[in-house]
Amino acid sequence: MKRHLHLKRFKRYFVTAGIALFLAVISTVAFLIPPRGWMSAYAIPEIEKGEVRLHFLNVGQGDCEIVEFSDGSVYVIDAGAGKFNEENHLIRYLKSLKAKEINMILTHADSDHYGGFSELIDIFKVDRFYLPAVSSEDNDYTRLLKTIESEGCATETLTRYSTIDCADGYFVCLSPFAEGETDHNNSSAVLYLSCCGTRALFSGDIEASRERRLLREYQADSNIFNAGEKVVDLEDIDFLKVAHHGSAESSAEEWLSLLSPRACFLECGEGNSYHFPRAETIERIGKVCGEDAIYRTDELGDVIVTVKDGNYRVEARENL
Repeated sequence: MKRHLHLKRFKRYFVTAGIALFLAVISTVAFLIPPRGWMSAYAIPEIEKGEVRLHFLNVGQGDCEIVEFSDGSVYVIDAGAGKFNEENHLIRYLKSLKAKEINMILTHADSDHYGGFSELIDIFKVDRFYLPAVSSEDNDYTRLLKTIESEGCATETLTRYSTIDCADGYFVCLSPFAEGETDHNNSSAVLYLSCCGTRALFSGDIEASRERRLLREYQADSNIFNAGEKVVDLEDIDFLKVAHHGSAESSAEEWLSLLSPRACFLECGEGNSYHFPRAETIERIGKVCGEDAIYRTDELGDVIVTVKDGNYRVEARENL
């Protein structure tokens, strides 16, 4: 009888200890992996050898692009405003790409561009973070910088002639000219991508005044933006991330005429209070590039451009 009682006590102790150990393991894992790190990835097909993919993500009234290379590296350019649902979407999207190397680029220190980065840094290992030339005294931006520092991310500041080597190509920063500019929109990093025969321009939030200045410089000397052997050819590019969500103060007609992109991508929130993109901006883009060349995230959701062997296809993924 006593032996039976001891055995029951031992079983109870064993079960209790097992439960305690299980809870301790779960607590430890939960501490190491933030709760949103457990979210499932989307079902996006893997990139194929020789491809490069440009993802223009629907993060509401904000900017976020991902450039994905077939070697497994990705570059996240801006990360939206950091609203909960938009962060969730970006986390699941980035998980779906199964990246071997993640780099992050912030074009300028406005919250609709940097807001989502803190959560991404918390969940993903970031190899390098490229920061804008002009900082901000905003408390949220200061917290982002502290997060970047605490995570030990290598950092670089983007100004003209900054370059980023990537698989089969490179980025060149065309603007801003130097640190210390005061206009947040016009101090946006303007990034030119050349890869696998494809040329794309990511314009941040620059306005027509900066576009015209870049245009005048390029017309005076078409080699002015070249960075060593990294050539910048702005005429008849393939893809344009339209500046400032389609603001009326951006996308000057003469700038668009120089670029003459095959396809233009506008990132803006459905029914946003700024009424972006503006009708006159859409009209200017349509006049130069054709209405069929315009893709809007507020209408289509996420847009993926897949390039291979000089050909490209555009897919909208509204219902991810």
